[in-house]
Amino acid sequence: MRIVDVCAFYSPSGGGVRTYVDAKLRWASRLGHEITVLIPSDTAEVAEIAPGALIAGIPAPTMPFDRRYRYFNDPDRLHFELDRWRPDHVECSSPWSSASAVARWQGSGTRSLFMHSDPMAAYAYRWFGFLNPALVDGLFSRFWDHMRFLGRNFDSVVSPSRQLAERLRQRGLTNVATVPLGVERKFSGAKRDPELRNSLLAELGLGPEATLLLSVGRLAPEKRPDLIARAVAEAGRSRDLGLVLVGEGAMRRKLEKLAAESGRVRLLGHVSGREEMARLMASADALVHGCEAETFGLVVAEALACGTPVVVPDRGGAFEQLEPGRGFSYPAGNRDELARTLLRLPAGCTRTGPGEPRRMEDHFRELFGLYGQFTTAAAAA
Repeated sequence: MRIVDVCAFYSPSGGGVRTYVDAKLRWASRLGHEITVLIPSDTAEVAEIAPGALIAGIPAPTMPFDRRYRYFNDPDRLHFELDRWRPDHVECSSPWSSASAVARWQGSGTRSLFMHSDPMAAYAYRWFGFLNPALVDGLFSRFWDHMRFLGRNFDSVVSPSRQLAERLRQRGLTNVATVPLGVERKFSGAKRDPELRNSLLAELGLGPEATLLLSVGRLAPEKRPDLIARAVAEAGRSRDLGLVLVGEGAMRRKLEKLAAESGRVRLLGHVSGREEMARLMASADALVHGCEAETFGLVVAEALACGTPVVVPDRGGAFEQLEPGRGFSYPAGNRDELARTLLRLPAGCTRTGPGEPRRMEDHFRELFGLYGQFTTAAAAA
């Protein structure tokens, strides 16, 4: 197939979507597909990442609240690019304006919307958590009208989690498919590095008998890094805990202040190397996750593949991955309960033993197979 991915969330400075897109480009090439990822960019440059796998920029403005990201603002230009690349299938990764533009494109290619984000969980349910979710859905009925419009104009809405897929169906979308993500093979217990672990603890003023916690994600309110940092500080009054925060974002200054106050938190910044990330994951004593709005929670899957216990909210895609004996959950958004849950972690470096994780190649074989069904059906019609 010739696939075009209209990817509104791609940023050259990293993030979960970039990690996913980089893997998609490699696997599409290996599986014999041609793929072009259209991204909002400062230039119209086209770069070949692997044979038949391209990233093509569309000049676009920066986001006002996070200048590392840009957004598609010209539907006509987007339609021009789709006509230019003549895809058999178009994947859209954002439910906002780019999805509306793809829905209205007059080309013949089949199309799907991949739910990399869950806007209702990330924003509306979080802002109005004191209300019944059904009431919140009613307040945001225009969003659900928009989603049903997209459902009617796409061959499928693809969710990486069962929980989100069921919620989409409950709100009237009839063509929802669930295709879970997977992890790269480099994430394994073999990457564990005791020297790295002990050096990170030493930088926090702690000895090797302490517990090293890791949190990975964009430093943004919906990811709740401040909740994690405050919970670690609270739990740290009862036992030796240290936290390494990996990521960048708008909350960095606030978190730097929290880190200075606690003395047990270190901001590591963005880690672009996947080998380095695998070493961090495998060397930590536990991964702590704050976001209940994840559609999958790739970093949680990566930690579990390394045999690292996880502490996750009791809602969302990350919670779906928690298995008995492999970590703990806590009530989403509750700092005090998270602090109490951290105190339940075994002292020192206790491994859970890696399971048999779903791999990234499994995900892409299933996803591209689904797209192939659409193109075959369209050709036969």
